[in-house]
Amino acid sequence: MDTFLVNTVIFLALVVVFGYLNEKVTRFTHEIALMLFAVILGGALAVFGAVSKGTGAVSQILEEVQFFNLEGFLIEGVLCFMLFAGSCHMKLLDFKKHARAISLLAVGATFLGAVFYGVIFYGAGKLLGLTLTLPVCLMFGSIVAPTDPIAATSILKKFHLPPGISFIIEGESLLNDGMGVALFIFFSGMVTAEGSGGFFAVMAKELLGAVVVGILVTAVCFPIFSHTKDESRQIFTSLLAVSLAYVLCEAFGFSGAIASVVCGVLFSALRNRSEQKGAPLMLKQFDIFWGILDTLLNSILYVMLGLSFIHILQMPHVLLLSVLAVAANLIGRTGSLGAASLFIGPLPDGYRKGQFIRLLTWGGLRGGLSVALAMSTQGIVPDEIYHVILGGTYAVVFFTTIVQGMTMRRVYENIQRS
Repeated sequence: MDTFLVNTVIFLALVVVFGYLNEKVTRFTHEIALMLFAVILGGALAVFGAVSKGTGAVSQILEEVQFFNLEGFLIEGVLCFMLFAGSCHMKLLDFKKHARAISLLAVGATFLGAVFYGVIFYGAGKLLGLTLTLPVCLMFGSIVAPTDPIAATSILKKFHLPPGISFIIEGESLLNDGMGVALFIFFSGMVTAEGSGGFFAVMAKELLGAVVVGILVTAVCFPIFSHTKDESRQIFTSLLAVSLAYVLCEAFGFSGAIASVVCGVLFSALRNRSEQKGAPLMLKQFDIFWGILDTLLNSILYVMLGLSFIHILQMPHVLLLSVLAVAANLIGRTGSLGAASLFIGPLPDGYRKGQFIRLLTWGGLRGGLSVALAMSTQGIVPDEIYHVILGGTYAVVFFTTIVQGMTMRRVYENIQRS
């Protein structure tokens, strides 16, 4: 039987069962529950596989479930749709109102977070005897710098945050995906500059090429999108736009991730422009479709990440590296937010700078983009360093999703009382 169909059935079944169990019993945030239950299942599968000594058809199926092609699922499959879904719903009228804060966080804080993380990890690596160069550590910092919009907003919305602060957090999470990818290209270009014709050549090719492709594809597809009266055709056109942009970038060696974000932002901008002119588009089905697709793909991803966690634990020195990665992430995130907050100006809803920094530090969850970027370093760095980057990224994603996510309500309540 086709492996793709079997894996689809397995992961959909896990998403449905875990989600239903969480709805009726545990009542955690959806993403937290999926990852937590998947980690528990992954541990049980590992124990069962050890007991059965790897023999029989059952053991083979269990091994396939644990060691699926997560990199293929993300980079060659759904990443473009996840990025487009996250960026095509930006309300640019609200963005203008909070443009300064969102821009400083999405650009300035993400850049500083990557640099702070990289420098901290580089210094700690030297003390531990790791053969990590500063460009590699900065590239690692760019991998874990962007926050995940799905996990962060779904958790924080349960606390009924004031609208101003809520929009700033959501806007930062949506826009820093593109910034994180750009920084990754920037620092990975430093790592690979010797064999690729130079750093600036890499930047111009991957970054600027992706922006041009995203603009051109949107220019071709959006007129069809805006003039058709068939809501299904609008959805088909948006799917065509993001997938075409991604495929073209892959063919020409550009960044498909950045092109996907560009398409999403442009679709959102042109949609808002139409509304300002008094000719709003009928996009109810469009919003529902991309919302459901985004939730589905992220749900499957969190199950995959949870099942992979046991495998990551088998990497050498993983516990020490995990503690180091998590500590560097918290310090880097706090420092970058502190520096950015100096220039933000007055915050909405009466929030003080200290409250704002604590909320965004603990609410800065990481997700699929970080894992996808970490996996894409294979071939850029030696296998030993690749395992360090992948293991550290998994540790940050797991800690921020499970530990920070499950304690977010208590932290938020303490912030409100302070």
